[in-house]
Amino acid sequence: MRLLFAGTPEAALPSLRTLLDSHHDVVGVLTRADAPSGRGRKLRPSPVRALALDAGLPVLTPATLRDEAVQQELRELAPDAAPVVAYGNLVPPAALAIPQHGWLNLHFSLLPAWRGAAPAQRAVLAGQRESGLSVFRLEKGLDTGDLLATARTEIGEFETSGQLLEKMAVQGASVLLEALDTLEAGTAVLTPQDHSQATHAAKLSTAEAQIDWTLPADRVSAHIRGMSPQPGAWTLLDGARTKILGLEAAPEHEPLPPGRIEAGRHQVLVGTGTEVLAIAELAPAGKRPMRAADWARGAGLPEDAAFDAADHDDQQDGEHA
Repeated sequence: MRLLFAGTPEAALPSLRTLLDSHHDVVGVLTRADAPSGRGRKLRPSPVRALALDAGLPVLTPATLRDEAVQQELRELAPDAAPVVAYGNLVPPAALAIPQHGWLNLHFSLLPAWRGAAPAQRAVLAGQRESGLSVFRLEKGLDTGDLLATARTEIGEFETSGQLLEKMAVQGASVLLEALDTLEAGTAVLTPQDHSQATHAAKLSTAEAQIDWTLPADRVSAHIRGMSPQPGAWTLLDGARTKILGLEAAPEHEPLPPGRIEAGRHQVLVGTGTEVLAIAELAPAGKRPMRAADWARGAGLPEDAAFDAADHDDQQDGEHA
């Protein structure tokens, strides 16, 4: 089939590579426009645009697909189907009607669970030990279209949402290809979603990422892992914001007061409302991520060092460590 691929971030690259290596013909790529990045805020192409240009593909970066001239460009590409992976732009009804087989979106949850911008993150935040992937046909509603394919994915005990998304991006590429193959073969089965079971995966905010150390350890763990790497679960130490980015297995240890830090030679433990957690990686205010044990050796922590709670009203949502 002739495919128009729509995607923008790193998570879309495995799918684009898989389709380029398949018997299908990728005739063009839609992606977001170049965006400022890095300390110099220079304009840089999206990961998908960079790969598409390397592959010699036509690349479109319209600000909107509502423009009739843009829609005409899509018609001229004559796609049979438009696979979508984290494109980031609204596809209006007029554009939805262009490919014969529609726009097929790879979504990082088992729909109808976690419709929205942050499905992998919300699954981890909810403490789930399993999530999955869905390929569905785009329609006007938010992730409401009929399902073509699904696949389950385990969530590891210490897996962050970033790690989960990387794993799902690779797994999802083959799921997306299989769905396209069934469409081409005429064997695809479209299954309506059960809208009564839908949950919403809202975009994460920095204010929401604050850690409450008084919660049980499993909830604190889910919060830290779900917020990593972005926006990064944060807490205060002596009034400075520190991001906690990863956890590891903790030894048997008597409980510590919530937020209390116990730094050993090889591990940093912190108290919660129940048992202790072991911090694997963190980012002190204004510094890059580092191993927690390396940080502790140079931090000069007092014996009673503890992470604090902070008043949400005193924090601005745009702040970052």
